[in-house]
Amino acid sequence: MSNDEGIFGPELYEFLEELEANNNREWFDVNRERYEEDVREPAFDLVRAVRPMLEEISLHMTARDRKVGGSLMRVFRDTRFSADKTPYKTNVGIQFRHVRANDVHAPGYYVHLAVDSCFFGAGSWMPDRDALAGYRAAIDDHPEVWTLARDRCQTDGWRMEGDRLKRAPRDWSIDHPMIEDLKRKSFIAVRDFDHSEALDPAFPSQIADWCRETRPLMAFLCGAVGLKF
Repeated sequence: MSNDEGIFGPELYEFLEELEANNNREWFDVNRERYEEDVREPAFDLVRAVRPMLEEISLHMTARDRKVGGSLMRVFRDTRFSADKTPYKTNVGIQFRHVRANDVHAPGYYVHLAVDSCFFGAGSWMPDRDALAGYRAAIDDHPEVWTLARDRCQTDGWRMEGDRLKRAPRDWSIDHPMIEDLKRKSFIAVRDFDHSEALDPAFPSQIADWCRETRPLMAFLCGAVGLKF
């Protein structure tokens, strides 16, 4: 790869578009080598490129370039409880998780590449009951810190995303000054980016910049559940 070439090539989106039209095991088996060359190996290269920059931001976030338990999410869909039985994901998902996180709901960073949309996320998506209680307690205890972190993620292309409860959570008053934040089911900042950005040689540095921009949010969320950032 020359300095003028990105880690991913246009073959990434070509493969994902064809996979969406041929989402079956027979087609994937024939095109497995394309997946490995155009998707998986470049994704590992991206993880390796981001790793040293991520370590400068936080020693507790991980960038793992391995097939099992790594940052690249598996291409196989879990169809056990879904009406959609197509076997493969038609996007590339890359997570940079906390070293002590065992599931996708813990605070972390996420890169999403797909034909229909590309976005970057930072925070905690649909946390479990204990983590959710921790976030709400931290917002109640430190509303000013939370507000600064939240508002920083609602400008310059960022937005706070995720569903809210329709009513106040149990044990919280509807009159609480932070009630709209206490109703949140997720605590995640998201920004969209153009498909071409993932093909740019500067894409790893761009990811690192987004991680830095959301550092206050990540530090708040990690602290709320007893994790170092």
